Amino acid sequence: MATVPIANANHAGAAGAENYRFALGSLTTLFFMWGFITCLNDILIPHLKAVFSLNYAQAMLIQFCFFGAYFLVSVPAGVLVKRLGYQKGIVVGLLTAALGCGLFYPAAVSATYGVFLGALFVLASGITVLQVAANPYVTALGPVQTASSRLTLTQAFNSLGTTIAPAFGSVLILSVAVGASAEAEADAVKLPYLLLCGMLIVLAVVFALLKLPHIHDQEDEVAATGQSALAHRHLVLGAIGIFVYVGGEVAIGSFLVNFLGESHVAGMAEADAAHYIAFYWGGAMVGRFIGAAVMQKVDAGKVLGFNATMAALLVLVAMNSSGALAMWAILAVGLFNSIMFPTIFSLALKNLGPATAQGSGILCLAIVGGALVPLLQGLLADSVGLSASFILPVLCYGYILFYGLKGSVPREAGQ
Repeated sequence: MATVPIANANHAGAAGAENYRFALGSLTTLFFMWGFITCLNDILIPHLKAVFSLNYAQAMLIQFCFFGAYFLVSVPAGVLVKRLGYQKGIVVGLLTAALGCGLFYPAAVSATYGVFLGALFVLASGITVLQVAANPYVTALGPVQTASSRLTLTQAFNSLGTTIAPAFGSVLILSVAVGASAEAEADAVKLPYLLLCGMLIVLAVVFALLKLPHIHDQEDEVAATGQSALAHRHLVLGAIGIFVYVGGEVAIGSFLVNFLGESHVAGMAEADAAHYIAFYWGGAMVGRFIGAAVMQKVDAGKVLGFNATMAALLVLVAMNSSGALAMWAILAVGLFNSIMFPTIFSLALKNLGPATAQGSGILCLAIVGGALVPLLQGLLADSVGLSASFILPVLCYGYILFYGLKGSVPREAGQ
């Protein structure tokens, strides 16, 4: 397993703390951008589903290709970041993501679904490099006791991006006139993704010029002690937690436009429903700011268990009701999703010591849940109906409840 260099920053002096604050501030722009780009998939899915007359399972190939990149690219990304360092790794990730956005232009020209999927894979590969570098970097830039709070705070800016993206996408992608040709509908993605390409290139230049603190490599210490992250039960269970959380969250977001379009829910047109996705992701943003403060005082595992319970109950309400109740119940799930990823991530890395880097690589691999769970829900939706298919996210939240209350408690390695 390739690993990413990381070290604990507990003993930084005043100057070091100042540098860490500056670094965290700079990193929030990355969290914002990849949140924005990832959430655009929720707009692309109904759009390309209509353009290419896809069923639900075929449309979920968008998320399969996007999040499948995490599984395929995380290990080489870890090698890359270890060799280049965090800062240069971030620049490479931004430029790769920019290339993926640029590839949407030839995809639109060809009006071929497979070319769109290829562009998404390249784009996601760049974001994977950013994730592999940025998440463990944030956990290292300060005391280990507040790592959950710190990562939750930066993830809040990720949610800011996901909150703004639906409005951006609905105006520039879903606003094509009814009855337009497949070529015209495919062309709708050219402008937004070219704009994103330009923004990512600008960010790459900015990060190439920034002075960020260096985090020392602890891999030699891992080799000397013979420690393996996989020997830690709470890390392994945390990887499963990341898998089901990302899968459940992405699955719900992917089906929101179609769910709100159901006649028994709201019967909305796609462009109108897209605006309501902002409530789902906006709830996650608000919840992360609240959670960052709450977890300074309350045990992170208990907060995680509470949120998982509330999310599961809301999905069940949405499945078994109609009208405004079903609509607002599913949108409110975002509020309780809020702290899950950063909390699971930081709890899983707790007490890993020199095996922390290896652990972070394993957790990034687990993001492949965003590829597999939505695809599985798509198959369920095609066979048992869209509303009934939401039982899958409910099961995901059930596991997260277990992890928050029991599975996240560290034990001695090998126990």
